[in-house]
Amino acid sequence: MRSVETGTLLRAAPKREEWSGSRMGRFLADVEKKTGRTFAGYEDAWQWSVDNLEEFWAEIWDHFEIISHIPYEAVLGNRTMPGAEWFPGATINYTEHIVRAVRTREDDVMVKSRSQTAGSSEWTGGRLLEEIGRIQQGLIRQGITAGDRVAGYLPNIPQTLAAYLATTALGAIWCSVPPEMGPKSVVDRISQLEPKLIIAIDGYRWGKKDLSRADDLVRIRMELPDTQVVLLPYLDQDCPMPANTIAYSDFTSESADIRFEAVPFSHPLTVLFSSGTTGKPKAIVHSHGGLLLEHFKAMGLHFDMGPKDTAFWFTTTGWMVWTLGISTLLTGAAVVLMDGDPNWPTLDGEWSQWAILAETEATYLGTGSAYLAACAHAGLTPGATWDLSRLREIQCSGSPLAADVAAWVYDEVSPDLVLAPTSGGTDICAAFLGASPLTGVYAGEMSCRPLGVSVESWDRDGHPLHGTAGELVATKPMPSMPVFFWGDKDNERYTDSYFSAYPGVWRHGDWLIETERGTWVISGRSDATLNRGGVRLGTAEFYAILDGLPQVNDSMVLHFEDPAGGMGRLALLVEAQEGADTAQLETAVRRALRTELSPRHVPDDVVFVPSIPRNPSGKRLEIPLKRVIQGAVLGEAMDPGVLVKPEDVGETVRLIKKAFAA
Repeated sequence: MRSVETGTLLRAAPKREEWSGSRMGRFLADVEKKTGRTFAGYEDAWQWSVDNLEEFWAEIWDHFEIISHIPYEAVLGNRTMPGAEWFPGATINYTEHIVRAVRTREDDVMVKSRSQTAGSSEWTGGRLLEEIGRIQQGLIRQGITAGDRVAGYLPNIPQTLAAYLATTALGAIWCSVPPEMGPKSVVDRISQLEPKLIIAIDGYRWGKKDLSRADDLVRIRMELPDTQVVLLPYLDQDCPMPANTIAYSDFTSESADIRFEAVPFSHPLTVLFSSGTTGKPKAIVHSHGGLLLEHFKAMGLHFDMGPKDTAFWFTTTGWMVWTLGISTLLTGAAVVLMDGDPNWPTLDGEWSQWAILAETEATYLGTGSAYLAACAHAGLTPGATWDLSRLREIQCSGSPLAADVAAWVYDEVSPDLVLAPTSGGTDICAAFLGASPLTGVYAGEMSCRPLGVSVESWDRDGHPLHGTAGELVATKPMPSMPVFFWGDKDNERYTDSYFSAYPGVWRHGDWLIETERGTWVISGRSDATLNRGGVRLGTAEFYAILDGLPQVNDSMVLHFEDPAGGMGRLALLVEAQEGADTAQLETAVRRALRTELSPRHVPDDVVFVPSIPRNPSGKRLEIPLKRVIQGAVLGEAMDPGVLVKPEDVGETVRLIKKAFAA
């Protein structure tokens, strides 16, 4: 893997006369023709979109032919954050737009499912529509109506997709938790919503390991005695059916045309849950209209998707990427669903994301930056190993993408694709920063701010910064900002989460740098920033160096403050490659940080641990781990249900404390 400087141009932006080759370029050409404006480059188009929010979002509404049962009275009835009022008066239904697109492709394969539990299956558009109708009839028989909550304790399979769409078509509210979560994690989330019905599986297979969920489901039912349960046999097709449980086959026994309930723009569509790493998971409510418009913009313009595409989003059902990925169908593109361990039997084995990508002939990959880094460090050569000739774009998120790993993508995957490191969040189920078909790709950086997203980097006094890290803020509303948190009295938790630092301006909690190129870098969480003797150090700059070092599989940096105001203690956790000489590796790590960054970046302690605590989206859990080390109870400070390798945390904490005691 070659070493490249951050900011190295890896793929040039298309020339202005080449814009017509993308859907975004054609959209902007239509805007120019309609308004008389001229966009010399992407940044001009972005500036227009945020200076003229109403005009921009009205153009999105018209371009994607939003089905409105009652027309809107205004684009923005109220601009105040929180509480911005989008498209007042309009009644719509998110799912109606997906069904509209799928109906144009009823005979084509629209869902490709690959499961280590159930094997492979492929559903045509017609098959998907039939399942939606059957599930919807089951919901209706159970008395589900608009506003009721339906929960899925389900993996990433076609039935989950169909259940989500059947529920939301009725105006009922969907939420899902993946089956790898234990009963406490599940109950902590869905109990907040008091769901009327839950659809669950009996168990699943992860690699070669069979994992029953029968006992967990018993505990969940005890906590939710008024919730009806539908059981989908998945691990064992002949699993016993508990008392007072509806078999999925009976639940879906009747077919009918799909019904759509027209609801206001802000009507709840789905509830996404925060990680719960710093307290009880927030139940973040997203609306029909907010996700419809944001996802049409993302899929149809920024991702340039259409009916010739097949998108593979590697995700669990508990990650916002699952919800985003389902919106692929809005454009008439097909989706690939995978349920299983992508590292089984090996990182380059038959269940590798690259293998699935090639086998399903996908054109688009949504994955985690951590996965790309793992493949790069392992020396994989996906472009030579698999036929990835159809792949045109990779979007990665979850954590910053190191410059060296970005270069590896172009060297070892494909020199022609668009690489789109992206930063957004569960909070908005969309992107604050990312890429577009009209911008270049720079190593270690994000190419642009999406259209309609007014993001800046601010100092503590609310002044914009350039070239240095500040708080990531959104100065103007976005349609997909949450409508509220479930159970949040007077919006107190919502307001405190995003608007306490700058009243009326969204503060996201990331350190953001605007470069001289007009590109963007996330330098770490602002609440995880290291302060060594008054000097602020962003965690991402550590990882940019460490992610490229040989024999370093993963790493985490933690700072423990000195109450007396001294330098404090800087600890670096390293997951080394198997067989690595840890003494030599520690020397190399210290040398690299001192040389590439500064003496202040050299840790007091280097601790080799079995794994780095991450959630399924690849996010390093620095703050929760620090709290556990400082004495907090593991189950309270860090929910094992959101950890990729919960079994390693106890040993990691022991090794750190041992190092501190030495």
